Amino acid sequence: MQSQHQTDCPIGPGPRISRHLACLAVVLALFLPGSALADRLTVFAAASLKTALEEIADVYKAETNTTIDLSLAGSSLLARQLQYGAPADVFISANAAWMDWAQSQDLIAAETRIDLLGNSLVLIAPIVAPATVPSLSLQNTPALLAQIQDRPLAMALVEAVPAGIYGKSALQDIGLWDQLQPYVAQTDNVRAALALVARGAAGLGVVYGSDVIGNPTVTVVDRFPPDSHAPIIYPAAATHDGQEAIDFLNFLSSPIAKEIFVGQGFTVLVE
Repeated sequence: MQSQHQTDCPIGPGPRISRHLACLAVVLALFLPGSALADRLTVFAAASLKTALEEIADVYKAETNTTIDLSLAGSSLLARQLQYGAPADVFISANAAWMDWAQSQDLIAAETRIDLLGNSLVLIAPIVAPATVPSLSLQNTPALLAQIQDRPLAMALVEAVPAGIYGKSALQDIGLWDQLQPYVAQTDNVRAALALVARGAAGLGVVYGSDVIGNPTVTVVDRFPPDSHAPIIYPAAATHDGQEAIDFLNFLSSPIAKEIFVGQGFTVLVE
């Protein structure tokens, strides 16, 4: 009796070794980046892009019949995964530094790189305590400290993840870092920081403006001045020169993708 798990491979005349080689070719084609047979692409992207990219992936599949497999995490982790050989077709970072690093390691096709999006930085609190919100602001340090006395300030990793790097820089610029730093709870990515605040496990959080769009569980208590941190830029690039990867990268600049990005709180930088 044949195994039910037998791989379906091309079968035809010729020696057994030829059939084995044909079978191997099919398997490789299914997993090689940009494979036309696979009709799917893997996109490594900053966690803050989750909602927008999920919507864009649905539209892209409807238009091209190509499935987009999203791997969403902190940009630093994704860049390291590329270094260790993880297969991906497109990389979208939440800052230029990690894309610069990936480019220096020849992990992307540099000629495909674009500055895709911009964002803002906000201070949030749980909506479960609305009475405390009006007194909270970046200028009211005592109120901030009172809010996080029993529940920490949630931030993405401040030395590695872009949202955390931007956040630390902004807090330093406005003179609050030294006072708030002892209360910081660091997370692997910005969406994890958002989740801590949404659950009420953190009293405050520093996240992107786009993260709070459509989220009824948190409230924005203040916005960081744009000049308090480096410009928030999302560069995107294909990791190889395969046409399928480049096609998707180009689609990210299409009118429908731009509309989705703007609707999710991003600024579109590409024309």
